[in-house]
Amino acid sequence: MTPALRDHLASGCTTLCRAWAIARRDGVVLGFTDHDAPLSFEGIDFRPDPGLTARALVQGNGLAVDNSEAEGAFTSDAITEADIEAGRYDGAELRHWLVNWADPAQRLLRFRGTIGEIRRMGGSFHAELRGLTEALNRPLGRLYQRTCSAILGDGACRFDLASPGYAVECPAPATDGQSFRLEGLPAFAPRWFERGRLLVLSGAAQGLTGLIRQDRSEDGTRVIELWTPLRAPVTAGDLIRLEPGCDKRAETCRVKFGNILNFQGFPFIPGEDWLLSTPLREGDHDGGRLG
Repeated sequence: MTPALRDHLASGCTTLCRAWAIARRDGVVLGFTDHDAPLSFEGIDFRPDPGLTARALVQGNGLAVDNSEAEGAFTSDAITEADIEAGRYDGAELRHWLVNWADPAQRLLRFRGTIGEIRRMGGSFHAELRGLTEALNRPLGRLYQRTCSAILGDGACRFDLASPGYAVECPAPATDGQSFRLEGLPAFAPRWFERGRLLVLSGAAQGLTGLIRQDRSEDGTRVIELWTPLRAPVTAGDLIRLEPGCDKRAETCRVKFGNILNFQGFPFIPGEDWLLSTPLREGDHDGGRLG
């Protein structure tokens, strides 16, 4: 808390309001305030809109997860039901300030975290707010397993998905959002995109991603099927991107991607058959396979 805000609170006659900023993962930033006039600070315009309110924050000094719940109403130009249904607010960053609206430079950041589970009912929504200590709930460390523990293209894998010949961008066909029948993709090996991703680059579903369940050919047509339908409509002509899949095996890493130096698995770790085997009473003990 700044000294100016502390003095303002001690004055006994305050001009305070609350302000919220939501930063979605697609780069959209929305600001709200319960004041009756617009505010602006940190490059964000806060609208006097009833789109978002909050219950009491629960915060502590220890490592327990801070949590709260926000309530809001769907509005045509702010938080829409279609955007929530599409998952655009999943994991969005949320910040909450106590602000002197007469001098916005006097403000106190009271909460910073992410949006968790969202429940909808009627024309409103209820969103779970998770504090920064939520990250402490994630397991850390490595698993010793035959298959790779990295995600294709991440910092551990280091494979560049922009490498020529691996991904492709093309216009979407008429689709139900789960099955895509594409022409003109014969250059890719069978099942090339299976276990990969489909990204929507334009249209109403821009920014959404689907995991590819199956990649097959039917009468010269490439059929890409997702595990679940995209949560926003995709119309014919929208630009989509298909990225290759990886089954996490060392052979796939070496042959398909030429990336065996960054393989994050342990392909030669002994299996259960070795752990359960026992020495033979007779015969040569030459270091070969046991019984």
